[in-house]
Amino acid sequence: LNTILATYKRGTRNGFVFLSPKEIKQYSSPPHQPLLRRIENFINQKPHDFFVTDLNWKFLLRNIVKAKNLLIVGPSGCGKTQLSFIAGTKLEREIEYFNLGSTQDPRSTLIGNTLYDKDKGTYFSESQFIQAIQKPNSVILLDEISRAHPEAWNILMTVLDENLRYLRIDEKDSTPLIKVAEGVSFIATANIGTEYTATRIMDRALKDRFSILEIEPLKELDEINILSKKFKETVPYDIIKRIANVASKTRKEVKAQDSKISTIISTRKTIEWCDMVQDGFTFEEAAQIVIYPLFPDDGEVDG
Repeated sequence: LNTILATYKRGTRNGFVFLSPKEIKQYSSPPHQPLLRRIENFINQKPHDFFVTDLNWKFLLRNIVKAKNLLIVGPSGCGKTQLSFIAGTKLEREIEYFNLGSTQDPRSTLIGNTLYDKDKGTYFSESQFIQAIQKPNSVILLDEISRAHPEAWNILMTVLDENLRYLRIDEKDSTPLIKVAEGVSFIATANIGTEYTATRIMDRALKDRFSILEIEPLKELDEINILSKKFKETVPYDIIKRIANVASKTRKEVKAQDSKISTIISTRKTIEWCDMVQDGFTFEEAAQIVIYPLFPDDGEVDG
């Protein structure tokens, strides 16, 4: 049996207080208790409508809690961004989203702008990013980092370095250093591969600032389970099985040495396929709209 030492405030009538099971667990936990034990309640709250392996889920939560940088890589449509939002929400963290792939002016997006006002004169307006990194325990989601301009990568170098964690504002006269707040974690997503033509080969020094989590496309049975939960009352089960089977075949074929196709049908597309069937389209009609355009009929390999 464990011995529990209960303390009580001076002047309590009976000289003791009752501890709840939660308090007993708190007071009896050793100081060296592993992190995963301390967050096991969150680990057990895996999303029901989104597939993620136990290992990947634990690793993602651990990195957020420890304010570690994490790069999530995987094919388009596999749920990298959605998974980041789910994990941050489960941990009750404020999530700040930045799509680096759509950034035209990196300095403006990540640092800010020098503006002029007839009353105030010339002044510097801080970016949303600067405000975000100063919020303790927030999650900063850097979406599509492999599509970002190299200048954005250079700006992020000191921010993501665990020994530095600051951003210098050269636009201000005093060139102040903005320190990253305590507990802030950075999660980046990237598509890596030759089929993603707008991406860049990521700088090795930038990648070294991240732990890497690779998300694989779903296996056929997992795809069926996810689609069944989402469309259980609106799409026949045999149609869901057919859709998952076609998607699974493309994922196996693309890995073959003499593959006849160069891309896969993602979960994003299987959901869209089911959604069209739900709206009254036939299996074949939905395939013509959603799937066939992925494989152009121009005489190339995909044709």
